[in-house]
Amino acid sequence: MFEQPLISTEQTWALWAVLLIVAAFGLWAERTKIGSRLSAAVIAILGTFVLSNLSIIPASAPVYDSVWSYLVPLAIPLLLFKADLKRILREAGPTLIAFGFGAIGTVIGTIVAYQVIPLGEHGWQLAAIFCSTYIGGSMNFVAAAEAVQLKNSDMLAAGVAADNLIMTVYFLLLFAIPSIRWFLKRFRHEPEQLAGEAVSAAAAANPGREIDVLSMAKALAIGLTICAVGFALSDLTGIRGSGILIITALMVFLATLFPKFFGAIPGADQLGVLLMQIFFAAIGASANIFVVLKVGAVLFVFAALILLVHLVFLLSAGKLLKLDLAEMVIASNANMGGPTTAAAMAVARKWDALVIPAILCGTLGYAVATFIGVGVGYWLK
Repeated sequence: MFEQPLISTEQTWALWAVLLIVAAFGLWAERTKIGSRLSAAVIAILGTFVLSNLSIIPASAPVYDSVWSYLVPLAIPLLLFKADLKRILREAGPTLIAFGFGAIGTVIGTIVAYQVIPLGEHGWQLAAIFCSTYIGGSMNFVAAAEAVQLKNSDMLAAGVAADNLIMTVYFLLLFAIPSIRWFLKRFRHEPEQLAGEAVSAAAAANPGREIDVLSMAKALAIGLTICAVGFALSDLTGIRGSGILIITALMVFLATLFPKFFGAIPGADQLGVLLMQIFFAAIGASANIFVVLKVGAVLFVFAALILLVHLVFLLSAGKLLKLDLAEMVIASNANMGGPTTAAAMAVARKWDALVIPAILCGTLGYAVATFIGVGVGYWLK
């Protein structure tokens, strides 16, 4: 190992290049058989994690601070362009009810896990982050971390690693549940009523629209404007970490008020995903291998306990209300992974009638999860 990193903190262009290369590699690798089991986020973290701990890139640099300060806030509104609450409440149907019970189960699970597993001084912040991500998905992991001002990269890297590992196991469980006889005997499941005209998740999310330079320019201009207004209002309130929450509220309000306008701008969510990828690369670069290995195991157990309570509560509530097992599985997927993974599972299971509800519930999670998770975190504090 080198005493000084091969690329110094002053080599700004080189560091930006490394972050973008690793982020792009993660997105590409996720499409491979092996990479799909890890996720693009984990691959990006591992890539810069190795480079940093081999002293090829520095563990801290102004470039990483810029990612926190500018790219993360910008990603939030870009991922919320389709957060039309009126449409979600109107069209999501029973899946929305299951999604709501799943969110309640996550809150209860977070409180239980916080009481059972000690996480030290950062415990309430980690509780807020995991509660957020298990109501809305990985976008809310990042937003909640910014909102509660947890910028300890070792903790965040360990958290992302633990989250993705348990999520992989959990998604496999969700996919298997509708085929397990024990569940089929105890829960209503009528897959023939869910079949319909085959539709892909991508087509459902972006029907008939192509991404072009103008649409990307519109998306970035709107996103930057929302960030400028959000942080200006945050400065007026004087409340630390409120900027992300204000940005989220503003974007959801506008997307609900002008759904046709924002829905006609394709590619905003994909730009948001790219910015999140760069964030994960920056997290990996700042992480220390010894701390990650030490903290990661505890966070894995913490996350597993939250998901266990979440699933038990959701299935119990769904049983009482006689919800279909498929609706509960898709709702839980929307809680954990967001609209993309939930829609993909609906397509893979040939539950075509649940593709749109999956996307709508996942989008609702993006819109509300950060508020709920941060609220739970401060209450635990």
